Amino acid sequence: MKLTFLETSDMHGYVYPTDYSGKQNLAFGAAKVAAKLKELRAQAAGPVIAIENGDFIQGSPLSYYLAKEKSSAKELTKLINLMDYDVQVIGNHEFNYGIDYLKEAIESYHAPVLAANILNEAGQPYFGQAYTIIEKAGIKIAILGLTTEYIPHWEKPETLAGLTFANIVETAKKYVPLLNQQADLVIVSYHGGFEKDLTTGEATEALTGENEGYKLLQEVEGIDALFTGHQHRTIAAKINGVPVVQPGYRGNHIGEIQLTIEKNGDQVMVVDSHAALHTVENVAADPQILSAIKPLELELERWLDQTLGKVEGDMRITDPMQARLEEHPYVEFINRVQLSASGAEISGTALFNNEGKGFGKTITMRDVITNYIYPNTLAVIKVNGAELRAALEQSANYLAVENDQIVFNPAYIQPKPQYYNYDMYEGIQYTIDMNQPAGQRITELCFHDHPITAEQEFELVTNQYRAIGGGNYEMFGADKIVREIQIDMTELIAEYLKKHPIIKAEVDHNFNVIL
Repeated sequence: MKLTFLETSDMHGYVYPTDYSGKQNLAFGAAKVAAKLKELRAQAAGPVIAIENGDFIQGSPLSYYLAKEKSSAKELTKLINLMDYDVQVIGNHEFNYGIDYLKEAIESYHAPVLAANILNEAGQPYFGQAYTIIEKAGIKIAILGLTTEYIPHWEKPETLAGLTFANIVETAKKYVPLLNQQADLVIVSYHGGFEKDLTTGEATEALTGENEGYKLLQEVEGIDALFTGHQHRTIAAKINGVPVVQPGYRGNHIGEIQLTIEKNGDQVMVVDSHAALHTVENVAADPQILSAIKPLELELERWLDQTLGKVEGDMRITDPMQARLEEHPYVEFINRVQLSASGAEISGTALFNNEGKGFGKTITMRDVITNYIYPNTLAVIKVNGAELRAALEQSANYLAVENDQIVFNPAYIQPKPQYYNYDMYEGIQYTIDMNQPAGQRITELCFHDHPITAEQEFELVTNQYRAIGGGNYEMFGADKIVREIQIDMTELIAEYLKKHPIIKAEVDHNFNVIL
């Protein structure tokens, strides 16, 4: 008998196949996923189990609109219910709009939501279920849900009050043997990825615990298939004989694992397995999903097209790499907004990806939300000169030299792009000299034209993710926060534009990157 598992992960609130910047019929979105799921179910030779592996209610203009204007994700969660999943897992971005928002979303889902390693103060699964057991054609299939334990490094402590994020490997060691006693097959769905090369076992990132899929399969026996996500990679492979998949980003792929089962009395054996990915590129979007969300999409489009301000000069981003090496008016503007909102002396921000186009002559909400893509709030941290220098050196690590040119460090593009971790600062003057070895590249660092000493203290505003050390900025941390601005950054941008309806595209060239 063949048993088919289908997985989606990291759809990030994209339903229509659009990026909301004008491009249509792109190769992603839940509407295309729904159609492809129906097709794959119809083609399957035996029973099918569908898994949604997390990060669905955050990440798109649509999900942002629901959170900020409707205060509810139910219009999104009803789509998941229409797509008929058997089980769901919580992703890290599910926490971005607060615990109450997440709880309401979970309550609205029809399928069980699993999170074995997110614990309450009594040490039990906070959201209720660690696993579920599904029976198909007489075969008992246990599915264990795990979520990256690194979430406390990204979220505000008050958001996670009363929650403990246990190590996923230790959690699996606890549950997998028990589940093998209760079920014929044990499947793990993990909202996390791989920290090492799948073939060589060499580390591909800092071993922080954010991704531990490789370690999981080295140390825990008895797993018949592993479904992953979080890194937005496309993976279909085997590790130690265990099939694994990771289905990309925004619903551009569906992961499939097919297990061939033989049953001999009470014994169930997996005699063969196959891992594959299915693109949605040439799939027609499912009309049921499109119809269900159409009124909201029309409402969203009107909201996105509201004019917020005007630009004098050129604030368009035509070369994102150049905008990281030479200060760009858009970057200067974001830092100015952060300084205005916080009253801090220094500000740091990033170009989060290579898709943002900056602002044209007229700024709409669409422009704001497609450039500033994360639901960040701001935090002001107290740092000394030594810590500020260390942060700049960390930022410089995201650059590299290839063929006598400064490029974004390839180590932070694969397996997952980390453009959002290279920060550019305002309020100081500094030089990054790429001729120097790592850790010694900040050759000039001044505040108000005076060299900064190691002991000097400053107030630095940055997004919450960075303030608590996200991106391996270990010199920062929650204990350094002196105040927070509890308003989403996109709202702060909109409010700034109300006060300054005409902005000038200008820079002060306060930093240099040289070779």
